[in-house]
Parts: sequence; structure tokens; C-alpha cells
Amino acid sequence: MSVPVSNVTAKLSFLPLLLFVSLFLGTGLYLQAQGVDYAFYQLPGHIAAIPALILAVLLYRAPLTQAIEVMIKGAGNSNIITMCFIFLLAGAFATVASATGGVDAVVNAGLSLVPAQWILPGLFIIAALIATAMGTSMGTIGALAPIAVGVSQQAGLEPALVAGVLLSGAMFGDNLSIISDTTIASTRTQGARMKDKFRENIHIALPAALIFVLVLTFIDTSASDVQINDYQLSAVLPYLAILILAVAGLNVFVVLLLGIILAALQGILFADYQFARLGQDMATGFASMQEIFVLSMLVSALSEFIRQQGGLNWISAKISSATQQLALAGNKAQQLAIAGLAFVSNLCIANNTVAIVVSADVSKALASAHQITPKRSASLLDIFSCVSQGLVPYGAQALLLGASFGLSPLQVVAHSYYCMILLVAGLVAVFIRKQS
Repeated sequence: MSVPVSNVTAKLSFLPLLLFVSLFLGTGLYLQAQGVDYAFYQLPGHIAAIPALILAVLLYRAPLTQAIEVMIKGAGNSNIITMCFIFLLAGAFATVASATGGVDAVVNAGLSLVPAQWILPGLFIIAALIATAMGTSMGTIGALAPIAVGVSQQAGLEPALVAGVLLSGAMFGDNLSIISDTTIASTRTQGARMKDKFRENIHIALPAALIFVLVLTFIDTSASDVQINDYQLSAVLPYLAILILAVAGLNVFVVLLLGIILAALQGILFADYQFARLGQDMATGFASMQEIFVLSMLVSALSEFIRQQGGLNWISAKISSATQQLALAGNKAQQLAIAGLAFVSNLCIANNTVAIVVSADVSKALASAHQITPKRSASLLDIFSCVSQGLVPYGAQALLLGASFGLSPLQVVAHSYYCMILLVAGLVAVFIRKQS
């Protein structure tokens, strides 16, 4: 059920995505310049995606029924549906935890233990450790976002900065974890061993993380008006339990479900929480995720049109051709091609695992032809797809954080400083770090 592919078709396949980005971000930026309150909420992302999908269907040179099947196939991508279920559980967990006093208790407990000047580095390190253990940035954000929101409010910190720190820690773990989807996809497609890819990765990601932590220590938070209120220790226990389970590597779905159950039980036993409220609170949490749930599916549908019409293959050919013309010694140009392919593919797809999969064959061919080791090509794919994912405002992570903090996704990614540092570190590694 494919359509004839030409360079013209491949180029045109990007128009719907460009239309979506222009409408979604352009409208928000214009209204913000006009001083409109909540500028980025005047045209919701999932509404901006509808004209783009209509254009994608019109540009798809096949019967309407086939175009609709392509759209449904993209929206029903298994990775996207998995994320959507995480959205729902994360929303339910955040609502129940808030209703039972868990969020306030954890925030006050954390503020009482962490010195004011270490709030931001502490949040990054915690998020990085949990994401590395869980292997998922989405699960980490879902578990920590309610705490981070409370910390931001309690400590008087800029919400966008706190959201960016949490996103940074989540993407560090997503990139480095040996059980993450991106690690599995990059190692399997490139024929590398996980431990070898991890060692290759950590030499790039760890220095970037240390630089980011150092930068955070220079952000003065000691003067923040931090008010530490009394809290009930029992309300902290559900969070401690799920964090321990997350570090132990338990499946993210089980972690979030247990979080909901434990938060509810704690509220019933110690906080006068009525069991009859649980269903309503979970439904409220589900409803809070409606926009990003729908938007993730619609963006995935747009990506499927690009893939089927040869857009990604066209981009990979252009990147490979451009880098081969650079006057670089050895195989550095081809390493840049692999990095660029992963980065740009993710810009189009907004799913780093899928971006790795669609870039894998071309990357492996480049690696084989130019003496690039499998662990290096796997590392480049993982790093640059994760960097891209941490910087796209229509990515699932930015959307979830935007919904949790009441921010535009663009504000969130504008503070994703670790991903920016990792981008530089990855490029430096291509030029100066020898393959072992």
C-alpha cells in the first residue's frame, strides 16, 4: 500500500509537519509578542495538527481510504500507544498523590533535607538516577513532575527552569540506561553489545552532566523564600516505595499503578481520604492528559506520512552527501552523518526510539563502509536522537512537563540546558575522541 516515491514527493512530505510547527509555535510566539495571556494555549497543539493532517492526506498520492489507513497506522504506533498509557497513569498518579497530601509531604521533606543552594542539582541527579534505573524518561517525568511542581512553588523558583532541569535528568537516564528502548534499538540495529555502548556513551554523557551540575550550582537559589511546613512521614512512604521500585528496574506501568494504590491507601489510613473519591480523582488525572494524548497520536500520524513517502530516506541521503564533501580527516564526516541523521529524523518524528529504528540501516551501512565501530555508531544514534528529543517542543517529554507545570512546551525545552551541552559534547567527541 505504498505510493510512487520521487525526490519531489519526499520533499513535499515535510510540508504538513512544517505547517503544524508554524501554526503551533508561530501562533504562540505572535500572541506572546502581543502581550496575550497564556499565548501558547490560544491554539492548542492537537488543533493545530488537524490542518497539517488534512494537507498530508491531500499530498498523499493515493486513494483517500489508503491515506486514512496510513494516518491510522501512524497514530496507532506501538511506541506512541505505550506513551499514551504512561500519560494516563502519570496524570492519575499526580492527581491522587496531590489529593492525599503526598506531594506536599515529599516537597517539604525534600526541602528540609536538601540545602537551598542544592535544590536544582539535587533534582537533576535524582531524575538522572531514576531514569537510568527505569530506562524511560517518560516514566521518570511522570513520577517526579508532581514533586518538581511543588518544589518550584514552595521555593519560589522559576517553573520553566525547574521543568528544564527535570527534563535534562530524564534525558540523561534515557540515553545512558542499558534497559531503555533507545539503547536496545541502537545496539541491536548496529550489532553492538550493551555494555560496550554504555562505556562509549558514558565518556560523553557524564562530562556533559558534570558541567551541567556545575552550572546549576552557580544559580543562586539560597535567597529563595523557602517555607518548610509540617508534613506527615506516612505521606512520603508511597513515593519512597515507588522510587525504590523504579531504581530496582520494575516496569514503569507497574511502578505508576503501585504509586496510585499506595497513595490512595496512605490517604485512607492517615489523611481522611475517602475511597469513593479515588475513581473521580483518577478520571480527573486522565482528563488532564487528554491534549498531549491526542497530540502525540496526531504527530505520529504526520510522521508516518513522511516515512511512507520517502522523506526520511531523502534526508539521510542529503546528510550523507553533505558530510562526505566536508574536508575532514578519517571517518569523522561519516560519524557526523550518522549523528545528523538521528538528530533530523527525530525532529520529524518526535520519538527517539523510532528515529533510531528508521535511521539504523543507513547508519550501519555508513559505519561498515568507513571503519566506524558498532558501539560508536550505536552511541551516536542514541545520543543525538535523545538530544533532539530533549529540544523539540512537540515531543512527549516537553508536552507532559508543559501540562504538569502549566507552561508552553517551548518554555520547557528552552531550559533544557543539559541537552544543549550534550549536543556540544557529542560533536567534540566526533572530532577528538578516538575509537577504541
